[in-house]
Amino acid sequence: MTEHLHATTPPGFSEAERSAGMPTAAKERFGVKVSWATHLDEVRAAQRLRYDVFANEMGARLSTTLPGHDIDLFDNFCEHLLVCDEDSGQVIGTYRVLTPVQAQRIGSTYSDTEFDLTRLRGLRERMVELGRSCVHKDYRHGGVIMTLWAALGAFMVRNQLDTMIGCASVPMLHNGVVCGDVAASIWRQVQATHLAPIEYHVRPRLPLPIEQLDASLDVEPPALIKGYLRCGAKVLGPPAWDPDFNSADLPMLMRIADLPARYRKHFLGA
Repeated sequence: MTEHLHATTPPGFSEAERSAGMPTAAKERFGVKVSWATHLDEVRAAQRLRYDVFANEMGARLSTTLPGHDIDLFDNFCEHLLVCDEDSGQVIGTYRVLTPVQAQRIGSTYSDTEFDLTRLRGLRERMVELGRSCVHKDYRHGGVIMTLWAALGAFMVRNQLDTMIGCASVPMLHNGVVCGDVAASIWRQVQATHLAPIEYHVRPRLPLPIEQLDASLDVEPPALIKGYLRCGAKVLGPPAWDPDFNSADLPMLMRIADLPARYRKHFLGA
């Protein structure tokens, strides 16, 4: 990764995407602002936040080239969306976004490493992958994630993209014990209510052993997953087990066309 990633548009974008331009930092409610990283130091700030959340809070075992940073081979190919505290300038929320063009350059998405996505091949030309979503523990009041989602919606519309995929994580730690019962129970719930049509089903490469777990717990999905489901997202199949992140990952897909009207106006201005 070079010191200067991109000035106004990211590398690897189509001419249509370049001419559409990228958003400038936009002031939002809640005393935060949203922008796309344009320099390495901004990406590093996002990677430090990710490390703090995933490693220090969740206990993930991260293999990284820089201590205190969550870095993997996909980062160099992704756009990094940032929410910063307007007063301190601290990065307090982030997503990374892998566009279709960049996914072609690297040869896959992160989700491809966890799932067989063969049935999604017809969607890839207009499909982005969202990943590494996290919010600083002192700012988890909803405003930060809404700000991120609004920026993502504008990005999708501006670049004529219509499908988002990603791995939504369910922590394996429950009552101080690492087990998959919570994830199995959440999968049981969403399988009954939000399962995608069979033509979009995917298979985990390292499945969570659902049949060996107690899937009868009365638990709610994490707030982020509930938010995705309210926005019309579908679950594409059973969870994969991610031992490094100490989580079970649900494959999820959301299409712009499936956004309920109330969210369409908020996120797309339509």
